[in-house]
Amino acid sequence: MPRPKLAPLIAACLLWAAAATPALSQVSDEAVRIGVLNDMSGPYADITGRSSLIAVQMAVEDFGGTVLGRKIEVLSADHQNKPDVGSAIVRRWYDERGVDVVVGLGASSVALAVRSYTREMGKLDIATSSGSSDLTGTACSPTGFHWMHDTYALAKTLATAAVRNGGNSWFFVTADYSFGHVLERDAARFVEAAGGTVLGRVRAPINSTDFSSFLLQAQASGARIIGLANGGNDTINTIKTAREFGIVGGRGNQSLASLLLMITDVHALGLEAAQGMLLTEGFYWDQSDEARAFSQRFLARRNLMPNMMNAADYSATLHYLKAVQAAGTDEPRAVAAAMRSLPINDATLKNGRIRSDGRVERDMYLFRVKAPGQSRSPWDLYEQVATVAFADAFRPLSEGGCPTAVTSR
Repeated sequence: MPRPKLAPLIAACLLWAAAATPALSQVSDEAVRIGVLNDMSGPYADITGRSSLIAVQMAVEDFGGTVLGRKIEVLSADHQNKPDVGSAIVRRWYDERGVDVVVGLGASSVALAVRSYTREMGKLDIATSSGSSDLTGTACSPTGFHWMHDTYALAKTLATAAVRNGGNSWFFVTADYSFGHVLERDAARFVEAAGGTVLGRVRAPINSTDFSSFLLQAQASGARIIGLANGGNDTINTIKTAREFGIVGGRGNQSLASLLLMITDVHALGLEAAQGMLLTEGFYWDQSDEARAFSQRFLARRNLMPNMMNAADYSATLHYLKAVQAAGTDEPRAVAAAMRSLPINDATLKNGRIRSDGRVERDMYLFRVKAPGQSRSPWDLYEQVATVAFADAFRPLSEGGCPTAVTSR
């Protein structure tokens, strides 16, 4: 029997392999572009804004400035906490500027609007500073990720601890938009699950300048805990007003519980005003040698220590670039698959993983703000009360309602 000619057979096999296997090292144009979208000028500018941009730039620099032989470019924009503005920016970035991934997003209303577009178009987005747990629930996406905190984890960790420590009646002062509503919803659930009661709530417009009427309603309720379901400057102003009115520590035996309070907020308030408050974060600058080294570099550039959102900006960007390198392309679905398959290892998170709904698996930490006499330096602000394991802090995959989630992960 005659032997087949090998050259045509080998050529045919090579052609089949080329057709069946995605080409490696494919980048859509001359650069890989990262868009940083958040609040650059409003109530959340101090906790995201320029700090987020610097964190992303640091990650790009640490990666080496290029990937797959192409330069890495970083763009930034201010969405003004308006969903229509944010959506328009993202559409323009993807359609006209060749942006490959959007990082940050901030206000949950903006993040959900952007997610609606990126999911429809198969584009990548990474929410690092948005809180709504719906981002890994009904609004989840195969190419969307949620890197740090969410309303479920913040609410469960803090509300459960507060009720166990005697805070069994609550009144909420809530930011009147998507994030505040979801944060209040999740916190009320865990207050009641722990045996507490919710006596009432009041909704305050975002970026309010006067919280006196809202706090007087909270004071009149007699609730042991006044839960602050807001963030950024709104949280700072609420706490300052409560101190000025003598609501906290007064004869009414009421306390504040801020469901989203970060180290930059505490530093702005000062220990005299913030001492003793419990809070939940996913990162603290003094947790490890690597965290301290990263944070000191950030401090030198920003004159602030990184909060958990800034840490997430750095971590998410670095992991995205590693995934592009591993996938050999910037094609969104290939990169998303690589992001889910690779462990997350950087100065802010060790051996993290991404669940099938886009949720990064990470522990959260319960902190108490130090009294002035306990602090040894300007940024020595927290004492760690507890480490809350991922499984205890975040919503189970089976309860989220993500239609694309694989419930075995």
